[in-house]
Order: sequence, then structure tokens, then C-alpha cells
Amino acid sequence: MADRVVSEGQRKRRRPTKQGAVLSDRLIVDTALRLVVQHGAEALSVRRLGAALGADPSALYRYFRNTDALLLALADELIGRAQEGWQPTGEWRADLRAMGLRIHASYSANPQATLLAAHRTTGRPHETRAVETILGILRGAGFPSPVAVRIYHAFVDQALAFAAQDAAVLARPANAQEADDEVWHEVYGKLSPDTHPNITAVFPLLAADMCDSGYPFALELMLEAVAARLPATGDGGAGPAGGSDHVDA
Repeated sequence: MADRVVSEGQRKRRRPTKQGAVLSDRLIVDTALRLVVQHGAEALSVRRLGAALGADPSALYRYFRNTDALLLALADELIGRAQEGWQPTGEWRADLRAMGLRIHASYSANPQATLLAAHRTTGRPHETRAVETILGILRGAGFPSPVAVRIYHAFVDQALAFAAQDAAVLARPANAQEADDEVWHEVYGKLSPDTHPNITAVFPLLAADMCDSGYPFALELMLEAVAARLPATGDGGAGPAGGSDHVDA
């Protein structure tokens, strides 16, 4: 899409496409996400998207200014899907764990889109709601604001970094994934205990573990580290409106 500004009042129209659908932001985003999942980054073009929607490509400018605006909407959609159905328990560790696993799962389910969007800051409603929710969990638990912000930063970066890493694995052709998995058996499984005693001692465990994502365990390690930062008194910073934000050096 070329950068082209269309006034807000001209963006929406109710005339059905050739396929009988009425264009909307949601329909365009869902279709774009489906195309990216099926065909990769090259599918994110106004021509292919218009063809898939049965609409004149120029009609898409009524909804998204350019391809980058659409990409940000895709990124925000993945964040929104991570939050669907989530309900807080009131226990900060359980809530952070659930949020992290949901973010990772949402991105892992859409690896091609993740490779395009995991590093973007959207500023859109789903993202701002996620930021507000995670900060609320931390501040509600009693973490002073400066600590809550740093934990938020590390928590989100960890989730997105693992999501991007795992998406890169999942986006490969099946035969490439199988070839990489086979390396553990064909190379590491045949190493001598004389030269590689530690690998051979744990090889069955190592080969099995390396076939899965390391994120769930990394998340548990982070949560343990985060718990160590919680003030000893449970009444300081009990919520967004209270508590001291002083942090000892």
C-alpha cells in the first residue's frame, strides 16, 4: 500500500464486496492474518488482500492508511486474542503466568504473523489494555511503581522474544524442522562420554526437552525472581492509588 491519506468521513462504506461481505476493519484484519499465515509476509499487499476480499484494492485505503498501519492492526489483533476470556484471580503470580502463557500461545498459533509483528509497538486498544492489565497486576501486588515498570518491561520482552524464537521454528517447512530435531540424535546422541561426559549423561532428557519451547520454564524462573523483589510488608503500594514508589539502591 502506498502512503495515502483518506479522510475519516470517507473511510467506511456499506456496499458489499463481490463476495457479498461488507468491508470492516475486523474483516480486513482477519483476512490479512489468514493470508499471512498461509502465504507469509508477501501476502500482505493491497492487491492480494483486495482479491481475497473481492473488493477493489483502493477501497482498503478507507480503513488503513498504508501497509504499516495494517501490520500494526495485525500485531494488535494477536495481543487481543491473548486476552480473550482471561479473568484475574487476584493472585499476582498466577495472573502473570496466565498472561505470559496466553501471549506466547497467541503468537505461536500465528508464526508467520509473529515474525512480522512481534517487535512492533502498536499503541492500539488491545495493546494499551494489556499494558494497563499487567501494570495493574504488579502494582496491585504491592510492587512500587519503578519496580513494576522494570518488571513489566522484562516480562513482556521475555514473552515476545520467546514468541519470536518459537515462531521462527514453527514457520519453517516441516522437513526443515525434522532435520533440526534429528541433529540431536545423529550428532549429540553419538558423542562419546570420554569427550562430552555432561551431554552423554543427560542426553535423553536433553533431546526431549529441546524439542519443546523453553518459555514455560523461563517464565517460572522469572516469576521466582520477581517474587524476590516484592516488598516484605504487604501494605506498601497495595494498589494503583497507594504505596510508596521509593526504591532502595
